[in-house]
Amino acid sequence: MDAEVEYRSKTPGSARLFALSERLHAGGVSHNIRFFEPYPFVARSASGSRIVDVDGNSYTDYWMGHWSLALGHSPPRVRAAIKKQAGMGWMHGTCSEPAIMLSEELQGAVPAAEKIRYTASGTEAVAYAVRLARAATGRRKIAKIEGGWHGYGPGLVSAVNRPFDSAEGAGMSAEGRAIALPYNDLEGSLERLRGSELACIVAEPLLGGGGGIPAEPDYLRGLQEFARRSGALLVLDEIVTGFRLRYGCAYEKMGLDPDMVTLGKIAGGGMPMGAVCGRDEVMRLADARATPRKDRAYVGGGTFSASPASMTAGYETLRALKGRHGRMDALGFSARAALSSVFSGMAEVTGAGSLFAVHFGASGPVRSAADAAACDAGMQRRYHFEMIARDGIFCLPGKMGAFSDAHKGRDVTELRDASERFACSVRG
Repeated sequence: MDAEVEYRSKTPGSARLFALSERLHAGGVSHNIRFFEPYPFVARSASGSRIVDVDGNSYTDYWMGHWSLALGHSPPRVRAAIKKQAGMGWMHGTCSEPAIMLSEELQGAVPAAEKIRYTASGTEAVAYAVRLARAATGRRKIAKIEGGWHGYGPGLVSAVNRPFDSAEGAGMSAEGRAIALPYNDLEGSLERLRGSELACIVAEPLLGGGGGIPAEPDYLRGLQEFARRSGALLVLDEIVTGFRLRYGCAYEKMGLDPDMVTLGKIAGGGMPMGAVCGRDEVMRLADARATPRKDRAYVGGGTFSASPASMTAGYETLRALKGRHGRMDALGFSARAALSSVFSGMAEVTGAGSLFAVHFGASGPVRSAADAAACDAGMQRRYHFEMIARDGIFCLPGKMGAFSDAHKGRDVTELRDASERFACSVRG
């Protein structure tokens, strides 16, 4: 049976509800990447490593809430803490003890977090980090990596998709577009930066949306050296990698010393949360007591910044994560090894720690977003969709997958077996 026919036969409730969603929401979704053909299934519940749709179909989940659920869906410890906090109020609009407790935890794990400001999303956190960098340096220009996704902040929605020198869409101002740097190509990046008066360089230790591609340490160290020499700041976006690859941030293991780090996802326990963490001399520019208005960077945070519910979820998640990365990393390593074997000659597998991605039709190692974009995206989406339709495995089509602490070794076997069936069908 055709995979789409099989999917439609299993998901009539999702089809009906998504038709209603299309009448209510632009494109039927509230985040464009959540749509896939012919329609996304509509979730009813989730627990551990499983997500269940309104038709009762259960899927092993590797999307894991945009990779934010390192402990899995609804872990008992975090659920109990949120329930307790809800009884005391989930929105106070003032200082709360959970925010202070989470900040103590973050500061102990992230050396660059001398001071912290919370937001309600990662998008806001990176946008505010850029604003602070501009205030600190008195410069406007920023640089980012080709394929790097940092949310919809002004200037950052550029060079996300190939061709990287084209506008990402209507409504974007050409003014303030970031200088786009070729990932893992230090010589090429420095050539593009030559003569620039930069406020900051924004980079990820691993390209998340760009294909699950780790940065080569010498590359980021080279960018850091350039930033130091030129008076620019280094901003590391660890919204995906923070507390995902280790307890703390990836940058420490890479010999880096950033001026600011942005966090979210796991650090918020899967609740709405972003954080700007930075050196005191930079962060004081957001301090209304320490900096006159004319010199101050307006970092508002937003109505729901540091909400007690999000702070509680983040704190309990981080406390529960201690000592668990080795197990998640082992699952990720086993999956990458198994997929590399299954797709030998067909695809390249990227990732690190508990993260993995498959790139079909690669002509060689996938080291950059340009390499990933040159691969067969159609085959990648077909692979992900067929596993949803036939195997009860949910990788969001086109995106990398993530293991959580709730996954088991048998999940790797299930993923390998489904991938073997797909490989055989393609090879004929």
